[in-house]
Amino acid sequence: MAFWEAWNATCSSEAENSTLIIPRMRFLLSPITFDGPCKPQRIKILILGRLLAPESPEAWRDFDPGQWLAFRGVNGLEIAGPGTINGRGSGWWNQSCRYHPKLEGCTTLAPTALKVLSCKNIWLRDIHFINSSQSHILIEGCDGIKIENLMIEAPGNSPNTDGIHIHASHNVIINNTIIASGDDCISIGDHISNIAISYIKCGPGHGISIGSLGKSGNVVQVENVHVSKVTLQGTTNGARIKTWQVGQGNVRGVRFEDFFLDSVKNPIIIDQNYCKVRGACEELPTGVHISDVSFKNFYGTSSTNIAINLNCSLSVPCTEILMKSIYLRSAIAGQNVTSSCRNAYGIAFGVVHPSPCFQI
Repeated sequence: MAFWEAWNATCSSEAENSTLIIPRMRFLLSPITFDGPCKPQRIKILILGRLLAPESPEAWRDFDPGQWLAFRGVNGLEIAGPGTINGRGSGWWNQSCRYHPKLEGCTTLAPTALKVLSCKNIWLRDIHFINSSQSHILIEGCDGIKIENLMIEAPGNSPNTDGIHIHASHNVIINNTIIASGDDCISIGDHISNIAISYIKCGPGHGISIGSLGKSGNVVQVENVHVSKVTLQGTTNGARIKTWQVGQGNVRGVRFEDFFLDSVKNPIIIDQNYCKVRGACEELPTGVHISDVSFKNFYGTSSTNIAINLNCSLSVPCTEILMKSIYLRSAIAGQNVTSSCRNAYGIAFGVVHPSPCFQI
């Protein structure tokens, strides 16, 4: 109730700028949504202390199991540290269907630590996120978001603990952030435009991913995504785009640049052939068109033999793919790496190793 009252006072203030300060203490905080719109043009929440989620999933019995902290319909909001947001997610991980499919009552949905929903002009900075039950940060239905100087930490074997997920949002900037997670460090969903991501350190985790997209057969629209200056260590993927065969629409105008990879399983991967049974997908006449995608300045090591994997659709092939200045070698002494391409069309310049494999 103290947080409700503090938020209501801040949101209803007649001042042009209003500030809510969370002092240097530990706060056990039940699930809560901070709703707008608010009267002040600018609101600042200064987190000096530590916010702790309830440890037991039982605490969500009367709440939405998909979220812990949420801001909805708030414009002109700044959320700043140097405090900590601790999801204490191990209780959810221990009953996750992903890792415990035979457990009676296992769960597929767990709380996201922080959701920013239908907001405009948001600045999130200088906060330490720890051990969310599921994704750490979700940005959905927003326009004008800046995220910087975050530390996000969860064990590499924690299920679905994405660092930052962006969906149905535009004009998003993410930079100077360190992420260790059990899923994608940063994942980009559908209905996206004008995303700039830079100076990211990722690992453990599943890398930087666009998708998966089109699972329900919907029309996909993702464009103008620029990811640069990324360091990945021991991750499952480097730069990845993944779509379901039943999807439609476009992914275009994507730039992956200046990646350093240390023992990454799939340094460069496009997979248009997602289906319910992986590796056994029937060829369909539909697909999301992936075009105008570039991979530039990729250096480092691959922990598998296939360092470049472009698995594109026969019906809707990948087009206008550019590879430039790429040198990837095996993380295993004495082994070589190769490229694998299927229905991928593009050009390559300065791809030293492995050799490019575009269709002509």
